[in-house]
Amino acid sequence: MPQSNTLESKVAYRIKRRRDSIFMREDFEDLGGYDQVGRVLRGLVKDGLIIKAGYGLYVRAKKSSLSGKTIPEIGLQEIASTALSRLGVKTAPTIGEKEYNQGLTTQVPSGRQVKIVKGRCSRKIGYDGKYIRYETAS
Repeated sequence: MPQSNTLESKVAYRIKRRRDSIFMREDFEDLGGYDQVGRVLRGLVKDGLIIKAGYGLYVRAKKSSLSGKTIPEIGLQEIASTALSRLGVKTAPTIGEKEYNQGLTTQVPSGRQVKIVKGRCSRKIGYDGKYIRYETAS
């Protein structure tokens, strides 16, 4: 159990208290140096409090009731759309989602694809071998 005044306890407290489940490394830069914060975040990933979902991108975690593994609190598509909006990239529903919502198809979208409307992104977002694919606006 970390002491109450350490950098690890400050970062963990901020993660637990925050309403949003997505964290970027920049959210903690006021607490310490780049390397210090990185070490603390790696430790919290190891402890199962958060999951690393990309470069400088972390998600609050929970235990799966089915498998017992550590999984994100929110879905992969929500992780990607929230992270991209924080990076200034505008997203929209994919073609598959639109067709499904309009009743044109019964094929349920996988939720692993995000449509980029404004901006560019090649960032790898995902966890445990599951990653987001990008669909560009035409």
